[in-house]
Amino acid sequence: MSDTFVADELASQPDSWRTAAALLPSFSDVLPQPGERVAVVGCGTSWFIAMSYAVAREQAGLGVTDAFAGSEFPLGRTYDRVVTISRSGTTTEIIDLLAAITGAPTVLITAVPDSPAAAGADHVVALPFADERSVVQTRFATTTLALLRASLGEDVDALARQAERALTIPIDDLLDAEQVSFLGRGPAIGLTFEAALKTREAAQFWAESYPAMDYRHGPIAIAQPGRLVWTLGPAPEGLAAEVERTGATFVDHDLDPIAGLVVVHRFAVALAAQKGLDPDNPRSLTRSVILT
Repeated sequence: MSDTFVADELASQPDSWRTAAALLPSFSDVLPQPGERVAVVGCGTSWFIAMSYAVAREQAGLGVTDAFAGSEFPLGRTYDRVVTISRSGTTTEIIDLLAAITGAPTVLITAVPDSPAAAGADHVVALPFADERSVVQTRFATTTLALLRASLGEDVDALARQAERALTIPIDDLLDAEQVSFLGRGPAIGLTFEAALKTREAAQFWAESYPAMDYRHGPIAIAQPGRLVWTLGPAPEGLAAEVERTGATFVDHDLDPIAGLVVVHRFAVALAAQKGLDPDNPRSLTRSVILT
């Protein structure tokens, strides 16, 4: 696993989060302000990060915050600020959206400050230290969320300490599983979608994701011996016992969901290695989706 770019990138996440938090004063004026009505937009992993931040911002009482996939942004809706996320700054849907938005300042969070998307945004939040050589995103996505959570007043150093612990948690006993369902609540729901995506991308592995309270409404029917039900953040009362009665293994590492996602990253990369796959270059994927 250490021979892959993604393994090194995921291991660097705690330090990258701290770096982003230290830069917050440089970006605080262009990030969402208290009381603003905000949209946050991304594609794939960036959309899931947007979902997590949107819920966290609303829960913090800082204003209405909506998250959209890049292709689904409602141009007729009014916002005070639109935040877009694109690691490469070359994602076609984001470039097109930035060109189409009028009436609200636009912000791009990216690892590439001289990208085409950056040229179309009113403000650019550049995180080049979080860029990645792997097609599979880990560090940039979580670093973006760490910065956004810092802007909500959260203690990112405490989150980074949890991530350091996440890098040491044993995962070997999970690698024989045939399937995993990721569960979360609130800001963790977007991260469960990202967890499932990461295991599908890196390891071609059957992974699903659900709001934890909704898991009882059907998906629990697939739980059985040999499968995992993995919670990011606290699980609803009684759910662990219900899962255990099915014979499935309930996984809970008692970490903040962003740190719990680091364990998932390690799991996905280890699964890929076990299957002889290259997690840096998943089949049918490229670093950025550029449409012609």
